[in-house]
Amino acid sequence: MGRIIAIANQKGGVGKTTTAVNLSACTAVAERPTLLIDIDPQANATSGLGIAKDDVRTSVYEVLIGEGELDDAILPAPNLPFLDVLPAHQRLIGAEIELVNVMARETRLKRALEAIRNDYHYIFIDCPPSLGLLTVNTLTAADSVIVPIQCEYYALEGLGQLLNSIRLVQRNLNSSLRIEGILLTMYDGRLNLARQVAEEARRFFGDRVYESMIPRNVRLGEAPSFGQPIILYDILSSGSEAYIQLAKELMFDGTEEPETAVELTDAAAGRGAGLRASGDERAESDVAGAWDDGADGSDGRDRDDGTPDPAVEVALESDN
Repeated sequence: MGRIIAIANQKGGVGKTTTAVNLSACTAVAERPTLLIDIDPQANATSGLGIAKDDVRTSVYEVLIGEGELDDAILPAPNLPFLDVLPAHQRLIGAEIELVNVMARETRLKRALEAIRNDYHYIFIDCPPSLGLLTVNTLTAADSVIVPIQCEYYALEGLGQLLNSIRLVQRNLNSSLRIEGILLTMYDGRLNLARQVAEEARRFFGDRVYESMIPRNVRLGEAPSFGQPIILYDILSSGSEAYIQLAKELMFDGTEEPETAVELTDAAAGRGAGLRASGDERAESDVAGAWDDGADGSDGRDRDDGTPDPAVEVALESDN
């Protein structure tokens, strides 16, 4: 049975969409059938994979209000054979109002996904930056939640509201919901504050905090404008390496039988080497090296420890 994982935080600009797009791309490159659901009316996850918002005819909105079929709404992601997308559209803005008087409105998404759940290994859901009905629908449908936290003070301060919402959903709608992990994003090792936030998160949440931290990386900020996940846009960037490591943590957490390093590397190399839509081909060994543990990034690109190259001054901007 496929794992349904929500990526949620009511605070905007913490890397939810960036994580949803790039984590789903990494599991797809590893040849795990993956579905990305964009349930944010901004539809940034949809456009971030190269799907034009205006070309979407049937979206998650029609599925939620019962005016469209799920099979008609799901689209293949460009250049990623193992990744499908359930796109969003601006029409989704009206869904919360239209669902107010609908019976069992909190379970609309859960019921819709029952028919296709076994078709995928992973189903990731990109939530809106709020705790409204769309997020409640997502948490009700999900098995677990990944919570991205920006390495700044206010990100920790607002986390309590999200945890309270998760507890309410557990008590009333989805008793099996659990926290998959806490993901530290926009980490800059040069800043004392970033290191302090990371230490505080690890002290409070313990091993629920992923070892992988997503660095501030200009290439991560550029990739959405080209409609590509980072693994296709620049597989050797520090941002790509961080999401590859995160995908490995997720996949080999005990719920999936681990493959050998060679098998996993071959999967990444076979999918990643020829899928650069920009036409800038990488050698297969380069792609494999980026997936392997210990890629050192010592060729002048952003450093592996999360510290950007001194020449890089542009930080990852808000994506939500």
